[in-house]
Amino acid sequence: MDNPDLQRPDENNFRDRLATIDDKGKRVWVFAKKPFGKLTTARNFVGIILMIFFFAVPFIKVNGQQFLLLDVLHRKFVLFGVQFWPQDFHLFFLAMISMMVFVILFTVSYGRIWCGWACPQTIFMELIFRRIEYWIEGDSSEQKELNKKPWGSEKILKRGLKHIIFYVFSFIIGNYFLMYIISSDELIHIITDKPENHIAGLSGMLVFSFIFYFIFSWFREQVCTIVCPYGRLQGVLLDRNSIVISYDYKRGEERGPMRKDEQRNAAGKGDCIDCRQCVQVCPTGIDIRNGTQLECINCACCIDACDTIMNRVGFKPGLIRYASEKMIAEGSKVRFNARIIAYSSVLVILLGAISYFLLSRTAIEATVMRTPGMLFQDMGNGKFSNLYDIKLVNKTIEDIPVELRLLSGKGEIQIIGKPITVAKQSIGESTFFVILDKSQIPASKTEIKLGVFSGGKQIDKVQVTFFGPNK
Repeated sequence: MDNPDLQRPDENNFRDRLATIDDKGKRVWVFAKKPFGKLTTARNFVGIILMIFFFAVPFIKVNGQQFLLLDVLHRKFVLFGVQFWPQDFHLFFLAMISMMVFVILFTVSYGRIWCGWACPQTIFMELIFRRIEYWIEGDSSEQKELNKKPWGSEKILKRGLKHIIFYVFSFIIGNYFLMYIISSDELIHIITDKPENHIAGLSGMLVFSFIFYFIFSWFREQVCTIVCPYGRLQGVLLDRNSIVISYDYKRGEERGPMRKDEQRNAAGKGDCIDCRQCVQVCPTGIDIRNGTQLECINCACCIDACDTIMNRVGFKPGLIRYASEKMIAEGSKVRFNARIIAYSSVLVILLGAISYFLLSRTAIEATVMRTPGMLFQDMGNGKFSNLYDIKLVNKTIEDIPVELRLLSGKGEIQIIGKPITVAKQSIGESTFFVILDKSQIPASKTEIKLGVFSGGKQIDKVQVTFFGPNK
């Protein structure tokens, strides 16, 4: 038997409480057994790829910009090397909508695949911190034995070494996360510059480090079951058609231990030999045989553990597998249905819209307004002028010289002051006259189009109203 604190007299009440909280409300520590198997190997491979991506991205530059930066403090957001400004809010809104649809699509259809295979919490916990624990304290049985021992030289040495290494990795991970907020260049500057010049930055580094140390050394699976909002959404997003990690109760029940030369069918027993290996490897301490639960992160450790036992005793693997409740009840295989296809279509449309807006996004965005309180002016010789204010947002990392041209009708534009040059990643302002011949003004209000050019290439255009004399 595994940890007796995780056993309950009435297994039907498993949904009423967390698996890691006992009847007195105290934390029940999970000593997960080290998993092995095809899915675990695949999940580790995916995790390593994602970790490489996580540690490499802050140093990848595209057009001089960090590949991914979410600088909330200075409202600077860079995605795939493209900086987004407040004027690009519609793109951000579309991206958020797409992300929500993506989450709903995959959760409704495939359960918490993200949690078990791609979530940073799971990846760092399983591929770094739990492996450090296995290396220092041994597998689950040895960890339990060490936990029961009184504090002595062995326990102090092992626990002390483990927590020192935990903090070192937490410091590294925390600072990498900080790079995504303040940029890698800024973090390196804080580290290499005099400490007294960066008290706030160094304090942030320490805070991030202790937060991650607390999460990975103590809070652990509680993040997934108590804090993470995505885990809470599982209860309202999943239904009988959602593909999750499921126990085939029709094949497995009634469960019972394996006995030599026993005819299990004749004895009224199913394929589950009640070895509890699925419980021992579970990183959140649940018994998947009770059904889909809030704590399940779809990590597939129980599948590998069960398949290993099934192969060992000569039974068909797949007693625990990825399947929906409906598939288990009907004995059918995984297949795409109309709902999955419909959700995928919506997601493709949204991604297409985002791609279009990204590709059509201009380097310079111009806003032109008539100067307040100014009417048209008679310039003589049958010509009239209007005064306009222009605001230009330069979204690039280079200074851009700008030229204004009249795209509709015949006339001229006169810039007041110096020629317009907009500094990189900044907003430039100027004032200019539009002068039109009376023959080009058919009404008291005439819509005209202005083009914004740089290097002879049109980069934006705006439409404004030109006021003239009454006919």
